[in-house]
This record gives sequence, structure tokens and C-alpha cells, in this order.
Amino acid sequence: MKNGVILAILSSLVFSIMNAFVKAVSLSVPYAEVVFFRSIIGTILIYLIMKRNKVGFLRKGIPLLVLRGVLGALYLLAYFYTISKIPLADASILVHLSPFFVIVFSVIFLKEKISKKTIYLLPIVILGAMLVIQPFNYSTYSIYALFGIISAIFSAGASITIRYLSKKHHTYEIIFYFLATATLVSIPLMWNDFIIPTARELFYLVCIGTVSLLGQVFLTKAFTHESAAVVAVTRYIGIVFNGMWGFLFWTEVPDMLTVLGGVLIVTACIAQSWKKQNAVISDKKTKNNKLNMKVQ
Repeated sequence: MKNGVILAILSSLVFSIMNAFVKAVSLSVPYAEVVFFRSIIGTILIYLIMKRNKVGFLRKGIPLLVLRGVLGALYLLAYFYTISKIPLADASILVHLSPFFVIVFSVIFLKEKISKKTIYLLPIVILGAMLVIQPFNYSTYSIYALFGIISAIFSAGASITIRYLSKKHHTYEIIFYFLATATLVSIPLMWNDFIIPTARELFYLVCIGTVSLLGQVFLTKAFTHESAAVVAVTRYIGIVFNGMWGFLFWTEVPDMLTVLGGVLIVTACIAQSWKKQNAVISDKKTKNNKLNMKVQ
């Protein structure tokens, strides 16, 4: 097994552990307060890492950095709220819809062309999402599940901004702005509902902030060892990890509609990712063939 794949699996495992802590502490601590502690702890840690590695702040591109931070903050708020209300596996499935929202945003904002294969896969993803949300039941669950899709939308928006930022800004700087902005955004939302956490709750909150940053490090390193397509596909194992914690600690058992919807979403996303991977390989082969022809 390649190092990049192992790191991607580790990042998914670590993030699933973070989600389990979020689920546990959200039973007594408001979700906005959880986001605050997750963000402020991460901000302090990433700042110390930047200092140690002598990574500075650039004066250019600040508005886009702030936008990325706001989108990331809204993603965290929506996702943590979803985790607090529905089973972990369900929330994980819904947030993994983000790759297809990235495609939609790429067409709208980056003027990229959408392939025929993607057009064929989109209805499958939509059907899968409907099976997971189950809007036909008109239950409270359906409303909470919608926030899972909203979190995927904000995650996709953040991903689009990162495409621009990563060309000129260090990864640590981008992460710092994300966490610092999330800290500021969460303060007014938790102001009226803030509770003083117990020793146990504070332990969970510190674990969330620390573990999440560790997962981010694993994920970043995974992208340096392996292609984005392979990492994206591998990360879907996170749904299994989240389902495992949900079953072990809260006896959460997904129904057949959720399982079927999850299978459709994951299958379509993997098909889309492998399409990109094959395209990259094909492009490399074409370039190599042209190079060989020139040499001959």
C-alpha cells in the first residue's frame, strides 16, 4: 500500500474520531460553542507551527483568504449541527457530496466545462441524496439532514477558493485564516447559549481541536505523496469509520434507504474521481509519446 493511501486512511480515521468527540460533547454543549473551541485551539496550534517553520503572512490576497475562512466556518457550523442531530454515518455521507458541488461551482465561477460522464452521474448523486435525506417522510430528520447538504456546499465553496490561494499562499497560512475566521464567526452565534464546560466536556473540546489539526496534517501529506483523485477515493472509508463509531457508542444503525443512498453517492463520486485519474494518466502518456517522437 502506498504512503499516500495510508496517510489518506489515517486522516479519515482521525477525522472520524473528531466527529465522535463532536457527537459526544454536542449532547450537552451547543454546536456553535464546539466550533469555537475547535477553531481557537486549532488557531493557536497552527500559529505556533507557523512560527516554528518560519512561515509568514502575506499582505496580498487577504480578502480571498477571509472568504475562504468564512466559507470554512459556515461549513463547520452546518456540519457540527448536523452531527449533533442525526447519525454519524448519515452526516458523513451527506458531507461527502462536496466533490459534485465543486464541479458545479467550477462551471459557474471558473468557467470550466462539465463532461458528459459527470452529467450522467449527477442524477445518481441527486437520487442518493434524496434517499439519505428522505424528504418524503416530512420528518424533523429530513430538516436536519438538509444541513448536511448545506455543509457540503460550503465545503465545496471553500475548495474553490483554495484552488486560487494555494498558488501564492502557504498551506499553513490558509489553514490559519480558516480557523481564525471560524473563531470570530462562532462567537456571536454562541454568545447567548454559552455554557461553562465541565472537566470532561473540556477534555472532549481540547481533543476536537487537537485531533482535527492532526487529521489536516495527515491529509495534506497524503496529497504530497499521491494524486488528488486517489486520495479523494480513499477518503470515502471515512463513512465506514463514522458508521462504526455511531454503532459502537450510540447504537446507530442506518436503515436500508440510507445504505442504498450512500452506495449511490459513493459509487458516483468514485466513478467521477477515477475519471479524473485516468485523464491525468492519459495526458502524461500523450506527453511522453510526443517527447519520444521528438527525440527519435
